[in-house]
Amino acid sequence: MGIYRMIGKDNKETWYIDYYADGKRVREAVGSKTAAKGALATRQADILRGEYRFKKEKKIRFEDFAKNYLEYAKVNKRSWLRDESSLKNLIPFFKDMVLSKINPQHIEDYKRMRLDVETMRKRKTKPATINRELSCLKHMFTIAARFEKFEGKNPVKETKLFQERQYIMKILNEEESKKLINTSSGFLQTLIIVALNTGMRKGELLNLRWTDIDFNEDYIYIKQTKSNVPRKVPMNSMVKNALAGMKKKSDFIFAGKKPKMHITDVYVWFKDACREAGINDLRFHDLRHTAATFMVMRGIDLVTVKEILGHSDIKMTMRYAHPTPENKRRAVAVLGSIFESRIDTNRTLEQKEDSEIPLLSTTKH
Repeated sequence: MGIYRMIGKDNKETWYIDYYADGKRVREAVGSKTAAKGALATRQADILRGEYRFKKEKKIRFEDFAKNYLEYAKVNKRSWLRDESSLKNLIPFFKDMVLSKINPQHIEDYKRMRLDVETMRKRKTKPATINRELSCLKHMFTIAARFEKFEGKNPVKETKLFQERQYIMKILNEEESKKLINTSSGFLQTLIIVALNTGMRKGELLNLRWTDIDFNEDYIYIKQTKSNVPRKVPMNSMVKNALAGMKKKSDFIFAGKKPKMHITDVYVWFKDACREAGINDLRFHDLRHTAATFMVMRGIDLVTVKEILGHSDIKMTMRYAHPTPENKRRAVAVLGSIFESRIDTNRTLEQKEDSEIPLLSTTKH
């Protein structure tokens, strides 16, 4: 047993302790000479008392923990469906690897593989998609450490994400909105109608059950929300008729092919409808932006819009308050209607008596 020092390439001095435990030689980097002496004394005392034990390496396979993680995500994460989708790509690559052996180089290999595979399929993966997968992977290691299934530094923290294209919010006009509804059909048409008339998020829509609809009071009860705060949104006649026309195939309004499941994504159907309507670069989430903008432009106050959208902060709602020239004219017209009936505008400055008009004094004092 003893201590020694090493000088690195940067001329930095590091002290090490050297000792035997359980028949194995151990070297540990400590820091200063004083700290090394103290650490060595502590190790010696632990060994003499029989309290020193090597930490057994946790050999947890990635695929095994991925199943546990997904169960955790279903209970604790609103976006667990996104994690489920990400794991479909992560598991084949990391499948048999031990969590503790996965390092930043493996993460870089995964990024390269994802790009190469998609190139071979002649369908380029968006950087945002791979970034979401890496985000899922990073959170997996965080949860593994919390459950004491993994020790060490999270390897994804040292990985650089792809640069993503900054998305510009797209707002449909009335003509485009009507055209999108008319060119869609079936469940997608109903989905678009409800989205444009309620401002609900895609996840909120797809999770709707028939028990969430009150056709007597004309309300939609949204139980699963982004903020975890349930809310109810009024139905207008268009939404009510669209939902009433849907066939009840399961508990879910937008039922999936499997029993007790709902449709999880509408990307392909939605893009086909946009293409037929001649609308480019439109995300489904833009329907929410469009609904909010229409309400604000029609004079609905921001507090009401905030409650309908389920925003936690009115600052988020204020993004839709676009001060158009028409809105500005309407605003000053309102002011004019208040005052014009109460003020005598016939009396002008020229009609005032000379004694009422103050004169500038030219007298020098």
